[in-house]
Amino acid sequence: MSAPTRPATPLAPMPEELEQRLESHRIELRAYCYRMLASPFEAEDAVQETFIRAWRGFAQFEGRASLRSWLYRIATNVCLDMRRSGERRARPMDLGPSSEPILANLNQLPETHWLEPMPDSLVIAAEGDPADTAVARDSVRLALVAALQHLPPRQRAALILCEVLQWKATEVAELLETTVASVNSSLQRARATLDNSKPTASDTTSTLDPADRELLARYVRAFEAYDIDALTALIHDDAVQSMPPYDMWLSGRDDIFAWRFGPGIGCQGSRVIATTSANGSPAFGQYKPSADGGHEPWALQVLELHDGKIGELTFFLATDTLFPLFGLPARLGA
Repeated sequence: MSAPTRPATPLAPMPEELEQRLESHRIELRAYCYRMLASPFEAEDAVQETFIRAWRGFAQFEGRASLRSWLYRIATNVCLDMRRSGERRARPMDLGPSSEPILANLNQLPETHWLEPMPDSLVIAAEGDPADTAVARDSVRLALVAALQHLPPRQRAALILCEVLQWKATEVAELLETTVASVNSSLQRARATLDNSKPTASDTTSTLDPADRELLARYVRAFEAYDIDALTALIHDDAVQSMPPYDMWLSGRDDIFAWRFGPGIGCQGSRVIATTSANGSPAFGQYKPSADGGHEPWALQVLELHDGKIGELTFFLATDTLFPLFGLPARLGA
């Protein structure tokens, strides 16, 4: 990346200063791009492209808007470019009804682009106002990010900017190069689309209290022991489970257990280790027993806690990309 050669001015800082100013916005821009694209890897690509365009175009930045607003304009255009094909990322429950817990229903859809989890540490600032942190965590919930993907990209951008980032409609209209009336219309249509799918604040636990932590510790012990009685006490009757990249998803604790103690019995004897939270929820690396006596990666488990129990379990099976992202070891020894 070549540095600008013209002298530094208040609007044209030296390269080192510009780099620091860009980096100070990385986490919030990554979070924005993730909500737009539903992939941590695409979000990182989008932020990198945003910084490249900002670096190359800084000579034309006239300072009429803040650097932050200008970066969001660039990031929005980058995300719109990446989503012009019309494809969207989804979860299994977006594609059809729940299935019976039988092996015949375990199908991969190679043309499907699945929603991917994001480590909280990459999209939520380590230090910040607790209220802002709670809003940031809720705004990257798996269900909400998936619901956003149902919106056309420009509607998605308008909703995120107004509802999550609290921009004024006038500011969003300027960023999207449209009218305030158009922004308000987009917001109305977007809200109507999300009415039946957007989780509310009471749906999930925003922060873990001691009881939640004890619940998770009990879950790890019960899962590793494959103890159906212990698991029954921890999982809601109407819990749901999915396993991307398979399109099958299960509704209800009975079907979840029918799978685990039937076709999914190969998970017995697994080890489970905690990792950084994902999308505002607890996450664990699951390792299945391997022939050499050790344990090999199987799934990144993301758990949603509802009213003191586990209400949703997502087993992301793309361990080759997700385990490094979450800092999980490649395998566990005997």
